[in-house]
Amino acid sequence: MQLVVGKIGRAHGIRGDVSVEVRTDEPELRLGPGAVVMTDPASVGPLTVESGRVHSGRLLLRFAGVKDRNAAEALRGTLLISEVDPEERPDDPEEYYDHQLIGLDVVLQDGTLVGELTEVVHLPYQDLLTVEKADGTEVLVPFVTQIVPIIDLENQRAVITPPAGLIDPESAEVAGSRDADGQDGASEDAVSQDASEESE
Repeated sequence: MQLVVGKIGRAHGIRGDVSVEVRTDEPELRLGPGAVVMTDPASVGPLTVESGRVHSGRLLLRFAGVKDRNAAEALRGTLLISEVDPEERPDDPEEYYDHQLIGLDVVLQDGTLVGELTEVVHLPYQDLLTVEKADGTEVLVPFVTQIVPIIDLENQRAVITPPAGLIDPESAEVAGSRDADGQDGASEDAVSQDASEESE
């Protein structure tokens, strides 16, 4: 199975380094020195990672054969793709590869179907799950334990406990009305704060 693990950004310096937008939880494995990655467009690769380092919070990579800024800048926008065994699992039992999550049924604790998990969005502060509801609309669910307590791969489902308004916008309006009266606001703020601080 092929998985996108990164996207090449701007050239850095004059010796062929490029910044990379990481799209994997295991960059040291997928994008470490010696790793060979496929590319999209395919004509660019395969590329072999020669060296890597973190600079100002960004991953910088140098690929074999890319020796100057012009060659590095020509790679800008290229997707980096790794071959992964579909049965492979991360070392941490609480972590999952994107392909294991995409397609899961998303349900509430009482079994009510919310929709289908269609995408995992990787952000610097946390991951988000894109859920397509039955009416075709999409909702982003923070991938944190408080909101997604159960990932059941055997039964192909993700159980969520969403705060008021996350799935049903009408609930958000009701909650907002209560906040205006000075009630219930503290608990909702706490949920929001926890979601922003915890990363899977």
